[in-house]
Amino acid sequence: MSAGSASDDALEALFVPFAAGDLSWPNDGSVLMLRARDGFALRESRRPGWTVQQSFLPAADALARSGFEPVVDLPAGRFRVVTVLPTRQREESRALFAQAMARVAADGIVVASVPNAEGAKTAEGDLALLAGGVATLSKHKCRVFWTRPGATPAPALMDAWLALDAPLPIDDGRFVSRRGLFAWDRVDRASALLTGVMPADLAGRAADLGAGFGYLACTLIDRCPGIAAVDLYEAEARALEPARINVAAAVSRAGRDIATTVRWQDVTRGIDGGYDVIVSNPPFHQGRADDPSLGRAFIAAAAKGLNARGRFWMVANRHLAYEATLDACFATVRTVIEKDGFKVVEAKDPRR
Repeated sequence: MSAGSASDDALEALFVPFAAGDLSWPNDGSVLMLRARDGFALRESRRPGWTVQQSFLPAADALARSGFEPVVDLPAGRFRVVTVLPTRQREESRALFAQAMARVAADGIVVASVPNAEGAKTAEGDLALLAGGVATLSKHKCRVFWTRPGATPAPALMDAWLALDAPLPIDDGRFVSRRGLFAWDRVDRASALLTGVMPADLAGRAADLGAGFGYLACTLIDRCPGIAAVDLYEAEARALEPARINVAAAVSRAGRDIATTVRWQDVTRGIDGGYDVIVSNPPFHQGRADDPSLGRAFIAAAAKGLNARGRFWMVANRHLAYEATLDACFATVRTVIEKDGFKVVEAKDPRR
């Protein structure tokens, strides 16, 4: 996250009730932080024994660089304090609250912090509904709210909210997705535009950069009989299980031997080389603000990952200025279509 973002404010606000004496950290280090993010407030307040969980690889790497040992999945056991930095997707956040309540000790508390501009009042109401009430304070344009010690949620509501994190069918059952992923409940328009103009003669070893639940990779398998292998690169670990399910189904539909891998990997830090085909709908947000540097890093990674005769197909919002990067990375670039605010580009002849 960029300096000064609302998400940074939420992290700083999270520690206010502890600094003010409203709450206290357990002496035994029994703290679990769900969706933990690196930041000055965390580094200054850390105690031995804290467990930090983060499934988004760039954020996990930032924690690791600050000396933490982040875990991807929910750890076993119970904790005296469980903190949550909820997301903007309400049902995903409800699942996070339920996961937090499932991990808090009998006399422990769950503490959450949300920017006012990102649904703080709604999130506070949800945790209050689950836990039977919360205490709250406002700071840094955020709400911080926490459960009373020993709060016991209704079992039926807990079960319902825990189930919100499970993979589920979308697009009339063609794909499996998960709440909170990019365009989790549909095939987004940009990706559909890309696949609508991709040629059927794409062949060989392919990669899908920023694969999400795997729509582009599956479409390659479905429509391009020459595709022999596909690697899916995705930085959000919560997407990996749906992507594996979806590409396995695509291979089964194709009825031919296609090697596939689904990788938890940050594309901006590089990919394998030697690909014949790379497809991508690159991310372009860091927080709420547009961040074209992400797409530019994807373009650079694609150029390095392709073999000399490889082809790169990407879709992006039309207003994003990727042309200079494309021209710097490829000798041949053409805009295939512009429609509904998006542009599809084919790039070839990667520069070395």
